Amino acid sequence: MAKEELEKEKIEKTPDEKQETIKNGDIEEDIVLDVEKEVITDIPVKEDIKKVKSTERVSIDDWKPKTCIGKKVKAGEIKDIDEILDSGQIIFEHETVDVLMPSAESDLLLIGQAKGKFGGGQKRVFRQTQKKTPEGNNPSFSCIAVFGDKNGHVGVGHGKSKDTVPAREKALRKAKENIIKIRRGCGSWECGCKTPHSIPFAVEGSCSSVKIRLMPAPKGKGLIVEPECAKILKMAGVQDVWSKTFGQTRVKLNLIGACINALNNLNKVKITSKMSENVGLIEGSAKKDE
Repeated sequence: MAKEELEKEKIEKTPDEKQETIKNGDIEEDIVLDVEKEVITDIPVKEDIKKVKSTERVSIDDWKPKTCIGKKVKAGEIKDIDEILDSGQIIFEHETVDVLMPSAESDLLLIGQAKGKFGGGQKRVFRQTQKKTPEGNNPSFSCIAVFGDKNGHVGVGHGKSKDTVPAREKALRKAKENIIKIRRGCGSWECGCKTPHSIPFAVEGSCSSVKIRLMPAPKGKGLIVEPECAKILKMAGVQDVWSKTFGQTRVKLNLIGACINALNNLNKVKITSKMSENVGLIEGSAKKDE
């Protein structure tokens, strides 16, 4: 009978009475659970929660551009990415590249290394670093993404954040904003086919202590270069190339930076019209010139 009376008292008690019992120190398990449920349901949900912006391709109707280039692209005044790159303007919105390059692809470069006794040394996409503070270790993750259409356009971006997903999204956004146009051709004396399967001439690039030299290769030779640099060249549309590296090439960040510098130097060399005909020089997309 005593148990039945206690159960009736629990059911008949109002929320105010429950709070009074808690203040007096007579706390029961069922009452505490009921009070917690009531408190949780009363809390209003905040709509201003910061979410990670996804870099998935958005439709042109949902996009609201903020820059002059973006407004012209949405209005249809600019229909080719080469118009922006030739004018020397800077792209601030990655949606611009999504609209002008719908068939482009993206990939992540292996710049990190797994930790652990048995899994250590394995290559990873994310590079983890830590900062020592009085409160403890603050880890951060960095990532490098490459974006290109395999037809003369490529971009590389570096992202860093306290978590892996924001770092990846940031790297992909920067890769789209850093898109560049490169020259292609057949500069190998062993081939001479005048098709844009390689680079037109040898070029060098450097970053810190690392230096890389890219040289034209005959058709069918493939990308004889470090695997991560090969991903960049493949996204740019280069199929055959020789390479030679100098310095501390184990540092992937510097090696990738040297490769990007070499691709930028392709556009800085002045060549004559006769030389461009001999090597089959093409700038940017091959479809426009063919």
